[in-house]
Amino acid sequence: MFQIGEFSKLANVSIRSLRHYDKIGLLIPEKINTETNYRHYSASQLQTINKIQKLKEIGLSLSVIKEILASGSNTETIQAHFAIRELELQEELETIKQQNLLLESSLAVLKDDSAKLNYHVVQKEIPKRFVASVRDTIPTFANEGWLWERLYKEIIPQQVQFSKEPYNMAIFHDETYLDANVDVEVQVALKQSDYQAVNGVIFKEVPAETVASVIINGSYEQMTAVTETVAIWLENHNYQLNGPMFNIYHVSIATDPNPQNWVTEACFPIKEQNNEI
Repeated sequence: MFQIGEFSKLANVSIRSLRHYDKIGLLIPEKINTETNYRHYSASQLQTINKIQKLKEIGLSLSVIKEILASGSNTETIQAHFAIRELELQEELETIKQQNLLLESSLAVLKDDSAKLNYHVVQKEIPKRFVASVRDTIPTFANEGWLWERLYKEIIPQQVQFSKEPYNMAIFHDETYLDANVDVEVQVALKQSDYQAVNGVIFKEVPAETVASVIINGSYEQMTAVTETVAIWLENHNYQLNGPMFNIYHVSIATDPNPQNWVTEACFPIKEQNNEI
């Protein structure tokens, strides 16, 4: 029998970990002296601790390891948990690949701050128009597609007539940035607005508004640089924001799955700067 310190050295496991394993019932000492409370381990328990360490190395949790050991290291139990872990590793690998691509794309921007200035800001007017619209709170910005599906599901049966310039746009109504439960409205322009409102889809006339506009070719990862560019433009031209920003989708995932081909117009409603600010 070995005291906990001796067993710790033989197993290459800290005393703290051994005490934790004891506490959660993963590896209980062979014997505990009731008078001194000293823990004693047997040589055979080295095999168990080695299994625990090996299973930890492949990323299994202690609760899963405990289940495997309780099953007597049943082959089916092990294979089931290994299969789950393999799927987790594949997901982690995909995340790492995406982060690596982001790292490569971000490196050029971080090395050259002038890159963000390559975006061209244009002051323009979005005209008054009739629109079909649906506005709702969605879990995240990535769920915007739900609103488009809902919009078209209700307007197509009414045989609506789209405007020559449809102005497919998403308006982001939250006054501050939110990670979740975001207030988003999607609109498409029509020749007229006398259709039947249904399932939250309404038809209305929206007024013209002046915006600072930037065309984005490619994925939405560029939005951070775009907003920096627009902020500088606003200060330099004595303008301030005047309402929620919105995107006009000229080429989107709805018509082309390749992000490199997307064309998005980021629009920031503006008004002349209040000199009291």
